[in-house]
Amino acid sequence: MLTESPIAGATGLEEIEMGAARIRVDDKKIINCRADLNQLFPLKYDWAWQKYLDACANHWMPQEINMSTDLSLWKDPNGLTDDERTIIKRALGFFSTADSLVANNLVLAVYRHITNPECRQYILRQAFEEAIHTHSYTYIIESLGLDESELFNMYREIPSIHDKAAWSIPYTHSIADPNFSTGTPETNRRFLRDLIAFYVVFEGIFFYVGFAQILSFGRRNKMTGTAEQIQYILRDESMHMNFGIDVINQIKFENPDLWSAEFQEEVRNMIREATLLEQRYADDTMPRGILGMNSGMFKQYMEFIANRRCMQIGLKPLFPGAENPFPWMSEVIDLKKEKNFFETRVTEYQTGGALSWDE
Repeated sequence: MLTESPIAGATGLEEIEMGAARIRVDDKKIINCRADLNQLFPLKYDWAWQKYLDACANHWMPQEINMSTDLSLWKDPNGLTDDERTIIKRALGFFSTADSLVANNLVLAVYRHITNPECRQYILRQAFEEAIHTHSYTYIIESLGLDESELFNMYREIPSIHDKAAWSIPYTHSIADPNFSTGTPETNRRFLRDLIAFYVVFEGIFFYVGFAQILSFGRRNKMTGTAEQIQYILRDESMHMNFGIDVINQIKFENPDLWSAEFQEEVRNMIREATLLEQRYADDTMPRGILGMNSGMFKQYMEFIANRRCMQIGLKPLFPGAENPFPWMSEVIDLKKEKNFFETRVTEYQTGGALSWDE
């Protein structure tokens, strides 16, 4: 008989029972696992372990990327238009705020309530990657000599950035509450809701206008160092989102009572709200057409992304018939690195950077 720890996720070292029945791999759960000592092996969720290995093979650091060309272009009075400069500064202002929220949420809340060790192993790696992303934004800002105070306060001063951050805060506070714990249908559903907000919305919707805008600069051979770092960050974030979606779907499978029709509609409304906020951000950053894009195209694009997010967690699309107006983005954002709900693997996700030893 397993000895249950009084707190989900506790070490249980105080209550190890000599001679108790052996722990079986089937005793592992994504949430509410109270085995006396929840060790990494034997693995139950091989997909989580593989994602950890893939992430380790994709290691990179911001200072490896040369920013001299970006600096020369930024200093040139005729190098970029005012609209182009606004896009870059707004993106850096939002990214630096959002990834700080993500890192805090991971360390202070998500890790505590995910009780499976192989999933925790990936979360630890993800937390490190979020630190790299924050480092990257700071490196870009410092390299270009931008006003740090202006960018780091945009979440207080720019409505479209503030509104996305404000939308996120209640879900962050919810699971970061020290008195919150899973274990009842109500709290399990609350945690599942907040995971969807975290991985599907924060990671899978709120970054996408800014990502696409910066990558478009790179496609035109502008701000290439900045674009290269954003491409690496996007690669990481795609893996983060895929991991989170797998966790969400596994929790649904293990706790089917949570996925009620009423709850599904609540989640659809969350995704709808988030899509509208991201569309407003596009309007704010692109009042005029630029880079071969305009805010109307982004409205359609975000509807396409919202439909994809819904399908990945088994929901009906919110915007039937929405298409991707930027086919080139599929190669760097969507289809190459994300998977649908019923796909068995991430398509064409390429790892690199693993060590090889000469015999």
